[in-house]
Amino acid sequence: MPFPIDEKYIKETESELNVEFPTEFKNRMIKSNGGELVTDEFEFELYPFFDKSDRKRISRTCNHIGLETKNALEWNGFPKNGIAIGSDGFGNLVILTHNGDGILTDEIHFWNHEIGQMQKIAESINELDE
Repeated sequence: MPFPIDEKYIKETESELNVEFPTEFKNRMIKSNGGELVTDEFEFELYPFFDKSDRKRISRTCNHIGLETKNALEWNGFPKNGIAIGSDGFGNLVILTHNGDGILTDEIHFWNHEIGQMQKIAESINELDE
């Protein structure tokens, strides 16, 4: 069950991964850290930002964006400019990317782990959210 998050935890993840998340994505996650994204074509579980405010939130956010991105970067074919923000539960990921400058674009991509390719599925998180 997603819950609000303090923006300081988003900033910690940005610092850890050396990126800047898009404003629309940050605003969505501040209101609801994690949760599902469902479209006609896709169904994803969003990774939360790691929330260290109490034991319950630590437990609920242990599969956070920072950890999941570090794991994904070990996979063959995962884009080096990619940040894992969610999964479909079958090994495929939802990712944000940057152009080498660390500033992530609003575009949401589906990364297929079997063929190592990504495809844009939305211009921003707001196209997919509720």
